[in-house]
Amino acid sequence: MKSNNYNPEEVVVAVDIGTTKVCVVAGRRNEHGKLEILGLGKVPCEGVIRGVVSNIEKTVRAIKEAVAIVEKQIDAKVKIVHVGIAGQHIKSLHHHGILTRDNAHDEISQADIDRLINDMYKLVLPPGDKILHVIPQEYIVDNEQGIIEPIGMSGIRLEGNFHIITGQITASNNILRCIKKAGLEAADITLEPIASSAAVLNQEEKEAGIALVDIGGGTTDLTIFYEGIIRHTAVIPFGGYVITKDIKEGCTIMNHQAEKLKVKFGSALAKEVLENKIITIPGLKGRAPKEISEKNLARIIQARIEEIMEYIVYEIDRSGYGDKLIGGIVLTGGGSKLKYIEDLLEFHTGIPTKVSYPIEHLAHGYVKELSSPVFSTSIGLLITGLSTRKYDSAIEVEKEEVKEVEMVVEPVVKIEEVQQKVEELPRTEARVEPQEGPVTGNSYSKNHDPMDDDINMDQKGFWNKVFNKTKDWFEASPDSDLN
Repeated sequence: MKSNNYNPEEVVVAVDIGTTKVCVVAGRRNEHGKLEILGLGKVPCEGVIRGVVSNIEKTVRAIKEAVAIVEKQIDAKVKIVHVGIAGQHIKSLHHHGILTRDNAHDEISQADIDRLINDMYKLVLPPGDKILHVIPQEYIVDNEQGIIEPIGMSGIRLEGNFHIITGQITASNNILRCIKKAGLEAADITLEPIASSAAVLNQEEKEAGIALVDIGGGTTDLTIFYEGIIRHTAVIPFGGYVITKDIKEGCTIMNHQAEKLKVKFGSALAKEVLENKIITIPGLKGRAPKEISEKNLARIIQARIEEIMEYIVYEIDRSGYGDKLIGGIVLTGGGSKLKYIEDLLEFHTGIPTKVSYPIEHLAHGYVKELSSPVFSTSIGLLITGLSTRKYDSAIEVEKEEVKEVEMVVEPVVKIEEVQQKVEELPRTEARVEPQEGPVTGNSYSKNHDPMDDDINMDQKGFWNKVFNKTKDWFEASPDSDLN
């Protein structure tokens, strides 16, 4: 996952603050335009309820832990992040805007489009609400309708239909406060359903018409695309956490046991589960084990999923695009991991349904964990951040400290000292006693042992070798590497 060679200015970091977990992802675009994930941190979070921060300290702690994991993987400090927002406070509305231009002969420019969009941010909203996104639907130039790109045209009257997404000011401020307390800076806030669509949908699907259903821990988000444009958004205040709570109460077990049952044995379609399958749960503190029918577990899950699907069907009908969804319905998010959930939704809506995974935009060699629909929002925030970034660098590479290496210099032995040592060696002298007759060759005493001469010659030969080696070393040319 980690790249040994990357430019820090290419890296973007995204933070997904969910109801059940906080996920931090760092990545960049490689030379082929694919998304290369450099770091991934995921930790449980207990400070968020239905997509809204309810405990600042717990949320900040989870963000810090997830960021620390990523920083260790990329060997850098994270400074700027892109963060998502969700929750049942999210609402949407449609509005019509009008801009009267000064000269009908001048071409419509991007500045005119920006003025019209900025006017939408001045709308009067209910107290405590703010505009998060203004999404153009179509433009009208001098009563000519259905224009998608009006730049370059001439006209005195420029109108536009806009899909406006709003949220509570306190909810967004709490998210920004958590990011700031974690020692980070938020580059922008993106609606999580929009981010998820960037990860699991391609442009062809958006053109054809498709409904994206992101089943998260606290909420279920619906986004409808048609002709490449977001036409409708909605947030349903039920998600995977409600299913876990139903299992806990229906089976009278602990919350963590209910979550494990849902993940490992959960099914959204009870008729696909056999009657004789029994799940045994350990008893509490020495009590007898509890047996739960897998069929009953599936019935509990199916009842809650069907309720969520009623909301989805209602929102699709309210959008007016129910009969234009050529691409059908796409499921993503952690709740889409339930078995047979796509079959149940297709049965209720009559619209082809499939589960999508956020791997289409990933570069080859990504870790297997990222192929889960749980990371759709995180990867989508990363893609959105790469396309909208307006800062130099999101991370700060820590410089390595250069440590001074102390060179140990061996004492230099002078050649004169070696010569003196050789001369001071004790020498064994052979005593020569006078002998009768002529002396020829070497003279030896009658008590002389020939081994003494061998010992003396060995000692002298050894120290003569030391002397010559030392002399040759000092007279040799200096090593070029030491200069």
